[in-house]
Amino acid sequence: MGPRVVLDTNIILSGLRSSTGISAALLEQIGSSNFGLALSNALVYEYEDVLSRHLDLLALTLEDIHNILGVWARHSHWQEPYFRWRPQLSDPKDEHVLELAINAQARYIVTFNIKDFIAAPRFGIEVILPLEFWRKHVAPTGG
Repeated sequence: MGPRVVLDTNIILSGLRSSTGISAALLEQIGSSNFGLALSNALVYEYEDVLSRHLDLLALTLEDIHNILGVWARHSHWQEPYFRWRPQLSDPKDEHVLELAINAQARYIVTFNIKDFIAAPRFGIEVILPLEFWRKHVAPTGG
């Protein structure tokens, strides 16, 4: 199994919006041996909230979203934070993402917003763009 990762919501939205981008390619790898996705209740609720506000853009129904999230949940490491590390970040809405990464012992937070997670390296977590993560952990194995 590859490294454990947390996918920021912007990666999820991007991947479901366009089937041809690197974010979509990463979403297709959930459940593979290339990486292990870490999830928590808070992050899944955030995914659902954001995606449900973009149903028309995504050409999906709420039922589709629930089905997708259910499949990902079955193929992920489920982690509930057992220690709050707040405050670490400038945006309080991102704190639960960092807490999940810390508590799940994730190696990466994959995001388009690197600057939002400036504190992550203090916890041994690399904040990385999706293409860079792909090149390091998926493409070398033939993906």
